[in-house]
Amino acid sequence: MKKVLIASDHAGFGGKEAIKKTLDEMGVNYEDLGTNSLDSVDYPDYAERVAKGVASGEAERGILVCGSGIGMEIAANKVPGARAALERRDRETRPTTQRREHRRRRRAHHAAGNH
Repeated sequence: MKKVLIASDHAGFGGKEAIKKTLDEMGVNYEDLGTNSLDSVDYPDYAERVAKGVASGEAERGILVCGSGIGMEIAANKVPGARAALERRDRETRPTTQRREHRRRRRAHHAAGNH
């Protein structure tokens, strides 16, 4: 995996820090795009940073953490080329990631002229 971008608003700060520890343990290369405290911030700013990074190819994946997840998902999906999904548990995350990878491979297969 190339790199993961991670960000949160103030409500998700603690969760983001916990996820970073797990990423460190797994040896995953990531970049923390903020926030860096519990001070109140505007979540769309952080969602946009991660979404733009993933859409541009700077990173392969992004993780956004906030109080409910809904606002971050909506804000990230406003960035052209970004696709965000609200996921609350590991058993939800894995199938969504697998479906996306399957669709990506299928599109590449068809683009190569293999029908």
